[in-house]
Amino acid sequence: MPKNDIHKKYMRMALELAERARGRTSPNPLVGAVLVKDGEVVGQGYHQKAGAPHAEINALEEAGPKACGATLYINLEPCSHYGRTPPCSKALIKAEISEVYVSMCDPNPLVSGRGVKQMKEAGIKVHVGLLEDEARRLNEIFIKYISTRTPFVLLKTAMTLDGKIATDTGHSRWVTGKTAREKVHQLRGEFDAILVGINTVLADNPALTCRLPEGGKDPIRVILDSQARTPVDSRVITQKSESFTYIVVTDKAPLDRLKALSSGKAKIVRTALDIRGRVDLRELLLKLGEMEITSLFVEGGSEVAASFLESRLVDKILTFIAPKIVGGNQAPGPVGGFGKALMDQAVPLTGVTFGQVGEDFWVEGYPKYN
Repeated sequence: MPKNDIHKKYMRMALELAERARGRTSPNPLVGAVLVKDGEVVGQGYHQKAGAPHAEINALEEAGPKACGATLYINLEPCSHYGRTPPCSKALIKAEISEVYVSMCDPNPLVSGRGVKQMKEAGIKVHVGLLEDEARRLNEIFIKYISTRTPFVLLKTAMTLDGKIATDTGHSRWVTGKTAREKVHQLRGEFDAILVGINTVLADNPALTCRLPEGGKDPIRVILDSQARTPVDSRVITQKSESFTYIVVTDKAPLDRLKALSSGKAKIVRTALDIRGRVDLRELLLKLGEMEITSLFVEGGSEVAASFLESRLVDKILTFIAPKIVGGNQAPGPVGGFGKALMDQAVPLTGVTFGQVGEDFWVEGYPKYN
């Protein structure tokens, strides 16, 4: 095997290890580490959750004395500062690692090249950029959050082959099949928070939980509700869940409604009004970022989808397409709002991938705003 292919092989092992903790490390990144000596893997590990040892520390612990003189493969630059855990760069220097392959430098300004510099100054050979594109895709949530202090926003929609999210009578259960719905629940467990609008709450009384056979982490529930119309007995408030429900209101909300909601299990978040008299989404994302909410799964309604897209706040789009036809002139589509006057004004997607899940299909990509 060519030498560069061998390096890629071990880095892919690190990336696969990192992926195991998806949904459990927030606000930290996904990181995997592999230690190799004389063509043998002597230690490996991954960061399992915030506050737990970092990937390279777990790999060092598994390798023991064999770490001396070994080569480390890691998808993100080792930290060089004291955070929830001590700096990993110093641990690698102390273990006398001889060489390090890093996919990408840490975008965290507290690290950002300092870990690489420390290791180089200690005499460790450091190579940066191996499988960088794959590493950036793996940690796209962390990169967005640490760079902007606002959450990565995924807009998820589901529609029929003719572009409908419900019939013209409003019936919408279920657009997609069981397997696709299970995939959605898996995604809910991987994101810090899930967001819908008040109309979805009033029409469907959703739970907005992660319901998988093997269990899972419920996301924080965020309800756009400028006038505080959420019923106090709605499932987003009354259900048993370890996650909070935030009701996002504006000055339009009556005091009696705020008092009623605050006396229950909901927490009130207030934003200014945007130019259309609705919740200011940009301000909301800043507030969520301050709460260390790094990722937001937007799942509710065509008007909510339009609001996020028109505000250019969507980072990634995932659409499920059911091979069925509904028809109906009044049947709604996945994105409402004003829309575009000309086809060449449509928002294109880049990095598009697609596939099949059960009987349904999915398309995923990144909006490229003009």
